[in-house]
Amino acid sequence: MATVVPVDHELLERARARQDHLTKPPGSLGRLEDVGVRIAAIQRSERPRLGPGAVVVAAADHGVTAEGVSAYPAEVTPQMVQNFLAGGAAINQIARAAGAGVYVLDVGVNGPEFPAHERLIPARVRAGTGNIAREPAMSPAEAMAALQAGENAARRAISEGAAILAAGDMGIGNTTAAAALTAAYLGLPAGEVTGRGTGVDDEAYGRKVAVVARALERAAGEVGNLQEADPLEVAAQLGGLEIVAAAGVFLAAAAAGLPAVTDGFPVTAGALLAVRLEPNLKDYLFAGHRSVEPGHARQLEALGLEPLLDLGLRLGEGTGAVLSFPILRAAAEVLAGMATFDEAGVSGG
Repeated sequence: MATVVPVDHELLERARARQDHLTKPPGSLGRLEDVGVRIAAIQRSERPRLGPGAVVVAAADHGVTAEGVSAYPAEVTPQMVQNFLAGGAAINQIARAAGAGVYVLDVGVNGPEFPAHERLIPARVRAGTGNIAREPAMSPAEAMAALQAGENAARRAISEGAAILAAGDMGIGNTTAAAALTAAYLGLPAGEVTGRGTGVDDEAYGRKVAVVARALERAAGEVGNLQEADPLEVAAQLGGLEIVAAAGVFLAAAAAGLPAVTDGFPVTAGALLAVRLEPNLKDYLFAGHRSVEPGHARQLEALGLEPLLDLGLRLGEGTGAVLSFPILRAAAEVLAGMATFDEAGVSGG
């Protein structure tokens, strides 16, 4: 597992002091100022600059779809992987607009192997998870393999020039797994964190809440107190392969000294796992957006993150994370490129 070092807090304060002396009233750029200071601390430079970004869209299937928790059939997962690779999905268009590369990580799709593609990273641990209402999602060894697959995918993106890294997700049924994981890590009841995912009706929603509650009860019987158990063992009980892979993406990004950007509900469940494995990761995390899933706000609160965007998104794929890349770049450019009052010869500094 990647090791993450704390950011330089002395440099953080120096960057904040520089921010306060730029040619503007202090605080007039709002949260953009704090974002720039945080990027400076991550880069260990008072004049940070961010180059191209990348998103690793991790894809996997979920056995829990057998419980009728999704509005879409499981075969959509491999079909959407093909769509990502063909450039036809929302994330492809948003990434193009934001100057980001798209990598697709097959960590657990249930279907035939995909043909080789320059943006496909084949690392299938197993063909989908077990049905978490009735059995563990995966073994602890498989959870570790999914984590490492995410780390390796991130390292590839970094080696090819990524300076900002996000994780995205694709997996029919994954908001059920995300709800179970979030409830487990945060000690919350199923109904408080379970949303409608792809848009299920009232009957299916009630069934989904019951399935999450049943999964939590079953997992607690296996590993004991879910908040105190080994976080990777909890993920093996309840998670999705792509959720665990997202945790690996964040860990590898932070270990390389890059900003790591969360997306929606399933990906942020991966961030909860990653922070439990490596608490120093918190210093490197940014929340790209807040989705309409009720559990997402609770995740962000637990991570101490304020979303950069709130657009009512609920698609996944890394869309909200990548939309925030220009904001992160702008925050860095302000701190790097603006003159201080002394440098500009402007009165008032």
